[in-house]
Amino acid sequence: FEIACTSGSEPIHLLSGGNIQKVVVAREFSGGANLIVANQPTRGIDVGAKAESHKLITQVVKEGVAVLMISSELPEVLGMSDRIMVMHEGRLTGIVDRAEATPVKIMELASH
Repeated sequence: FEIACTSGSEPIHLLSGGNIQKVVVAREFSGGANLIVANQPTRGIDVGAKAESHKLITQVVKEGVAVLMISSELPEVLGMSDRIMVMHEGRLTGIVDRAEATPVKIMELASH
């Protein structure tokens, strides 16, 4: 997971935000789960940590783990999803397969 720290016993709260995120992801992804719910998995982390998180999510999906990712970042949703469920004000407004997903289509569904 390429976590930058001084030792394996360094307290998590002393790590950078991106490295804390990696610790959380590593903990969740190493548990042998069949489904992972990732709620805003890259919010507040730098570009490098975001790319690493995306790489890890892609890897667990290749290993057969289902990932339900909740994200308000449209580029992340479009780049990481096989299917996109769009909600507006707590109501389902549409489901779009990756092949049909465009920013315009998603935004149209999000405004209904």
